[in-house]
Amino acid sequence: MRKVSFRLFLWALFSVIVFGQTHVVEEIVAIVNDEIITLSQYKQHYESMVQMLRAQYQGSEYFEQLEEMKKQLLDMIINDMLLLQIARENQINVSEQVKLYVENIIKENHLESEAELRRELARQGIDYNDFIRQIEENLLKQAVIASEVDRTIVLEEAEIVNYYRDHPNEFTEPEEITLKAIFLSAEAHSEEECEAKKKEIEEKLASGEKFEEVAALLSDPPLNENKGDLGTFKKGELESTLQAAADKLKPGEVSPWIKGKNGWYLLRLEERRQSRLKDFEEARREIEEKIFMEKRQKKLAEFIKNMRDKSYIRILKPNPLG
Repeated sequence: MRKVSFRLFLWALFSVIVFGQTHVVEEIVAIVNDEIITLSQYKQHYESMVQMLRAQYQGSEYFEQLEEMKKQLLDMIINDMLLLQIARENQINVSEQVKLYVENIIKENHLESEAELRRELARQGIDYNDFIRQIEENLLKQAVIASEVDRTIVLEEAEIVNYYRDHPNEFTEPEEITLKAIFLSAEAHSEEECEAKKKEIEEKLASGEKFEEVAALLSDPPLNENKGDLGTFKKGELESTLQAAADKLKPGEVSPWIKGKNGWYLLRLEERRQSRLKDFEEARREIEEKIFMEKRQKKLAEFIKNMRDKSYIRILKPNPLG
């Protein structure tokens, strides 16, 4: 078990005298081997997580996620610190990966240079050095996990085959249909106007005019703009009344008029692709990834527990924000 150095421990608990002046040490949340987590560091992580949650969740779901994050955050910070300590002990160098990562950011955001990236980050209130440090630390943590966890995972051919055999529903593609439609908006037309337009549309189709041309001429937006292309849908994605009508059609057939939620539809089935089970080779990569991630989650939890068990961890403020 690692022990925190006595000098650091004293420094963490008391004031120190530097050049004749007393400097009060900032409040400490936890000690992790020979490093400390300060309250300001904790608050910095907390604010970053709050911003991330606000971007992803709203209302009651946001507050639920916030409470869950509060319970886990200190453990997350400790685990990250331990991973970085291992990276330093193993002398892992990710400078080239950092360089490539930054180059990709510049390219993907259509920036001209690193200087422009610096200016853009400054406009967003982000310090460039902090930005690079965060990238480096993330890559170091990933490198440790890849070395200590990922490389230990072995996938057996038998378990891949068995998973495919035992979970056919996961590899069954649902039926898909491609539809064209003519649409008459109930808001844009009175009932009498709808009936008159229906009749006009039916007459044009009966005379041999192409469905696409009639849709472009007489359908209401947005289907007039794309010549009636309604799209491709999996079973259950369509409004139930439209789905029921489409189920009765063969490719090339046109339905009767259907009353939908926002108007009237005339459907034509372009294509029906039946539900099918992917063959084993099609599904193999998906199965391998799924089994790998299941094993990785378990082994990562074991690795983190072992890492913590071998380390000196002292939590001084279990609830840093009170």
